[in-house]
Amino acid sequence: MMQHDATAKTDAGEREVLLVDPREGDAENDIAATKQRSLFAIAGGLLVEISLPKLLLAWTVSLTLPAMLLGLAPLVATGWATTATAQMRYLTSIGAAVGVIIVLALGWIGWRPLFRMAEANFWSLNALAVQPSYVFCREAIRHLMERRFGAKHSTMQHARLRAASSAVAGIVVCIAAVLIAAVVWPNSRWLGSISDLISPHRLLVPTIANAMVLTSLYLAVAALLWGFADASMDQLLDLDEFDIAPVGSRTWRVAHLSDIHVVGERYGFRMESGRGGPRGNDRLERLLARLAAIHVGNPLDVVLISGDMTDAGLSTEWAEFLDAVAKHPTLLARMVLLPGNHDLNIVDRANPARLDLPFSPGKCFRQMRTLSAMMAVQGARVHVVGDEPAQAARTFAENLSAHRSDMAAFAQSGGVLRALRLRDVFDNQFPMLLPPDGEDGLGMIILNSNAQTHFSFTNALGLMSVEQSRRLVAVMRTYPKARWIIALHHHLMEYPMPGVKFSERVGTALVNGSWFVRKLKPFASRIVIMHGHRHIDWVGVCGAMRIISAPSPVMNATDEQTRHFHIHTLASGLDGKLCLLAPEKVEIAGVKRATA
Repeated sequence: MMQHDATAKTDAGEREVLLVDPREGDAENDIAATKQRSLFAIAGGLLVEISLPKLLLAWTVSLTLPAMLLGLAPLVATGWATTATAQMRYLTSIGAAVGVIIVLALGWIGWRPLFRMAEANFWSLNALAVQPSYVFCREAIRHLMERRFGAKHSTMQHARLRAASSAVAGIVVCIAAVLIAAVVWPNSRWLGSISDLISPHRLLVPTIANAMVLTSLYLAVAALLWGFADASMDQLLDLDEFDIAPVGSRTWRVAHLSDIHVVGERYGFRMESGRGGPRGNDRLERLLARLAAIHVGNPLDVVLISGDMTDAGLSTEWAEFLDAVAKHPTLLARMVLLPGNHDLNIVDRANPARLDLPFSPGKCFRQMRTLSAMMAVQGARVHVVGDEPAQAARTFAENLSAHRSDMAAFAQSGGVLRALRLRDVFDNQFPMLLPPDGEDGLGMIILNSNAQTHFSFTNALGLMSVEQSRRLVAVMRTYPKARWIIALHHHLMEYPMPGVKFSERVGTALVNGSWFVRKLKPFASRIVIMHGHRHIDWVGVCGAMRIISAPSPVMNATDEQTRHFHIHTLASGLDGKLCLLAPEKVEIAGVKRATA
């Protein structure tokens, strides 16, 4: 009878309130939320949860082994030279002549692999340790100087302060690197011999010392050059005013979205925002519906999503994303995607302490999912830029066709060996090119700006490879009258915003962003750079170069709060200039959460 009365109450609508509503999430949803917890709190959890054997192995493969091989290279080279010289001294018989020929042949065969090995490991250390050391010091000094003097200065004075900070950072790093080299030098050794191979343990200390001396001396010189180059280059400034399109000019409308962070569950929270962000993907669906309605009234030329389509690169997340965009075929036909750090570098969204080993197939899974989704969206419309501009005639779909069977087999069965066969496939697809619509039309160059990381805590690192930069420049020279959108995920350099937290300005921008800016400078008047990553709404300039940062229409706001994105209009200007007109702001209103 009592049970019957309770049921009657429920049927009457007097439902009991849930003690803990699972739709609202709980503290576990904030485990990796940088917007809810400090980096120090997250880092403290890492010390408890991280796998020390995995960390040691990853450190060995990524840093220690390259350093050892780099330090060993001069000993091997001088050992061969010493042996060859000794053999030539005793060139008095046929046996000695044969010995000389053998030694010279071994040197001829082996010097190229030795040089390539030393070069590859040198640049590996440069990307992992040398450049980040300078960038860390530069941003630390800028942060301190901005906190001390930034609020008291005008925009131009602030720019000069940032320039001076770069020069100071270069000097400081140079001095520190020279001191390290001086301390380590007594343990270094630069001449090797064949007898060393009999007792290789004797080479351990000098090999490490050699690597430290080489990288320290390189850092000393490079930091000084980088510091003064950064100080003398154009500094980032807020854009004062937008252009006005010349009469009769061509215009292009570009919807710029970024950092959608699709999750795979109806009530799922994003890892960065945790419970401070939206649940599920409802806002994305409303955003796409709104954009489709706008397109009917005023057609769009391009819908660019500049990375982080997913929250952690999971197959369920990509499935949700593809299902959402498939409902809007007119937008899909104009859509262009590029990879973000959350699509590639999140090892485990629920456990920031987890890491992938460099040869683990986990990274390959995320790369193949990203390539597959990009091919489904834009495979027949974009082209892959090879080492020669003429190679851009192949579409993305055609370029990837040779790897279809390997990708399918890897997706079905995984495996380290299958992952190794696909290890270069992802990088070889970039840059991608959306060809200009006419000799002096607008094209798009799509870049991968993600550094190779295997640890969720360092997932945000960005790096522009020399190969991509070289191919990009070659393409723009092939189309000398065309105008370009340069699309990438990471911001090139830290925004000129005093008061930004130090934790937010280190490890997020391109490590070699200032170098990349200088590569783009000759084309500044006919390019616009579009990126995402920081979820910040900002438009600025670097000399004549315009830079657009897209806000995230979903992050950093709960379901009830309004978010926005922009539709940018670009126009053909005089003398080949690409004009940037005032953008159209599109707001996506919030929706009140349903309660139990």
